[in-house]
Amino acid sequence: MKLKIGIFDSGIGGFTILNSLLKTRKDVEVFYLADTKRIPYGCKNFKEIKLIAKEICNFFEDKNLDALLVACNTTNACALDILEDNLKVPCFDLINSVSEMVDKKIIGVLATQTTVRSSYYKNAINSKKENAKIFQQECPEFVCEIEKEKINYDRLNYLSDLYLRPLINKNIEELILGCSHYPLIYDFLRKRLDSKIKIIDPSVALIKKFNESFAIPKIASHESLSYENIKFFVTSEKDIFFKKVKFWFGINKEIRLVNLRSNV
Repeated sequence: MKLKIGIFDSGIGGFTILNSLLKTRKDVEVFYLADTKRIPYGCKNFKEIKLIAKEICNFFEDKNLDALLVACNTTNACALDILEDNLKVPCFDLINSVSEMVDKKIIGVLATQTTVRSSYYKNAINSKKENAKIFQQECPEFVCEIEKEKINYDRLNYLSDLYLRPLINKNIEELILGCSHYPLIYDFLRKRLDSKIKIIDPSVALIKKFNESFAIPKIASHESLSYENIKFFVTSEKDIFFKKVKFWFGINKEIRLVNLRSNV
C-alpha cells in the first residue's frame, strides 16, 4: 500500500523536495502540482497567496492524500494555516522543519520578497533559538532565471554575487536556501561562500520530519530512484514543463493540464 503524497509549487522548485523524498523511500505515490500559470509566487501579496492556497486545497481534495509536502516557501509563510485547516491531513512545511536544524548564531536566509517580508523565517528560528542573529536577503530574480528553458549562467553568476554579498558582509555562519528553487543552483552559491559556511537545504529537513511521522517499511528502502509513481500537473505550458522534467530528472513523463479556477 503506497502513501499518497501531494507536492505543490509554482514551478520546478518542488523538484528539490521530490528528489529528497525519493532518495529515502519508494512506498509513495506522488501528485505534483505546478501552478505555472502564476509563477512566480514570491512577488505576490499575502491576499493573493491565501486565495491560491484555497484553490490548491480544492485541487488535492479528491486525491485522498495521506500527507501534503509544502514545497513553496512563500505559501508556507503566508497560508500554511489555510492548507492545514482545509485539507485535514498532515502538512509538512519547509520553514518550521528547517528551523530545528539551525545550530549557529549568525544565519543568512535567501528567499523571495514575500517570504522575507512575512518574517516567518525569523520568527520560526527565534522560537527555537533566541540568541540567533538572522539576516534575510530578497532575491526577486532568481526564480525566473532558474525556470528558464535555457539557463543563462552568466546571469545566474551575477545574481548570486549580488544577493550573497550583503550576507557575506554580515559574517554569516549558516545560509538557509529559503526558496525551494534555490537548491537547484547550489553549485553557484557554494563556490561563492567560505567553506566554513554551512548551506542548509530545507527540503532535507522537511523529508526528515515526514519520515519521522511515516515510518519507512523495510521492503521500501531506497535502492535506486524511481519516478514511476509520480503524476505531474500544471496550470499552463505543459510542453515546456515536459522539457524541464526531462532536463532535471532525465525522464519522459506525461504532464496533465489542470485549471485551478482563478483570476489571480
